[in-house]
Amino acid sequence: MGSCFSRRGDASTPSKDPARIDDATEPAEKPHSSDVDSVPPFKEFTLEQLRAATKGFNPANIVSEGGERALNVVFKGQLEDSTWVAVKRFPKTAWTDARQFADEAFSVGQVRSNRIVNLIGCCHEGDERYLVAEFMPNETLARHLFHFEDRPMEWAMRLRVAYYLAQALEHCSNNGRPLYHDLNAYRVLFDQDGNPRLSCFGLMKNSRDGKSYSTNLAYTPPEYQRTGRVIHESVIFSFGTILLDLLSGKHIPPTHALDLIKGKNASSLIDSHLKEHYSSEDGTEVVRLASRCLQFEPPERPNVRALVQSLAALQRKNDVPSHVMLGISQQPPLETVTNSGRSGSGSCSGFQEACSRMDLTAIHEILVKTHYRDDSSENELSFQMWTKQMQDMLNARKKGDLAFREKDFALAIERYSEFILGGVMVSPTVFARRSLAHLMSDQPDAALRDAMQAQYINPEWPTAFYLQSVALRMLNMEKEATDMMEEGAILEAKKTSRS
Repeated sequence: MGSCFSRRGDASTPSKDPARIDDATEPAEKPHSSDVDSVPPFKEFTLEQLRAATKGFNPANIVSEGGERALNVVFKGQLEDSTWVAVKRFPKTAWTDARQFADEAFSVGQVRSNRIVNLIGCCHEGDERYLVAEFMPNETLARHLFHFEDRPMEWAMRLRVAYYLAQALEHCSNNGRPLYHDLNAYRVLFDQDGNPRLSCFGLMKNSRDGKSYSTNLAYTPPEYQRTGRVIHESVIFSFGTILLDLLSGKHIPPTHALDLIKGKNASSLIDSHLKEHYSSEDGTEVVRLASRCLQFEPPERPNVRALVQSLAALQRKNDVPSHVMLGISQQPPLETVTNSGRSGSGSCSGFQEACSRMDLTAIHEILVKTHYRDDSSENELSFQMWTKQMQDMLNARKKGDLAFREKDFALAIERYSEFILGGVMVSPTVFARRSLAHLMSDQPDAALRDAMQAQYINPEWPTAFYLQSVALRMLNMEKEATDMMEEGAILEAKKTSRS
């Protein structure tokens, strides 16, 4: 299979195979955030403490990929001692037995590692159920792989993600938590140093309905589809789907990937953005590991220890810190959570203020920062994503995102139009971005149409109303502009009250 891959690579001498996570080959300087001893001990929080930390569960502080429409909403919060946390709120129907919830959370909270997002507490008052974990400020693997705006994740970093994730799963298994529910690219997050961590939330099974997977069934283990049960080998299958994600930079159904591998067409799995920046041998080995993990019969899949050993030999650029390879600052500033939501982190209240001032530059900055947080489509990728038509549309959107970020609004309009005309996916955020691009190009009529289309797709999205207000004001329709601004504010207030 080696002949399928490019011969040029960034390979260096493979690192030694570590016996334990703590002995693993690391970047030259061990980051402080990896110090497990600094993680606060597990505790039970009161509901009032979590309200204070999240400023009343303000929607502006939601960090779930699916926004407020996510089944289990996650908020960013700051405790009284200034510790930043992620607070996961379950539906009221989840975990009806409060003691069972607390016991399960406590058990997960004892599994500590610098490879996982550590659980530091829980809350169970009345019907309310919350988990409290370390806050990871640098997004998810899905964001860095599928929705990057600047540059694709480099090959050595993808190998590091696979290795660290395998180490995380091995550590959990060795500490009595071998099962992980719904392992996918949204469950891998990056800490302040850019190191990938496995979310602790997947170690707890949601007792609301007993289901362990919320993703498209095309990506779930065959035995789960047959029996509805997760076994240790099911986690290995899901790990295989993440290896496919890392190889391709897109979400490919396992059956399609295996067909390509069996047809000796595995080279088509490699992300085109990598071009020649990976080695033939590395690519062949990762494809081999992925195909083994995705075997139909559970006993034919490798164990997690074997995966750690195989991936250890593939580690490259061990002296380069993760944040350098990701192209991010090592310690991005965390803004104080506020009641008004005007923290500059892309909140709707801040957006309302910018629209009221007709400050197009501020509007642009906020739209860039919020990315696609308010698009429900980001949370569930289509079964057809691997098709050429879908990939062409996603590439057009990525090019539009890059142009939008670089303030080349004419090119952004052109690329976003390609995405919209493709008709494969709908995205209110794309319409919002194209609306602003029209405003920046002095085309308020077109901007108004796009903002109205964003509203049509997501009728309760305040951003769509605020953008209509700006366009209407540029068209000298002051009364209508005021009405739109008020409607957006009403919707935002409703969202806040529901939380």
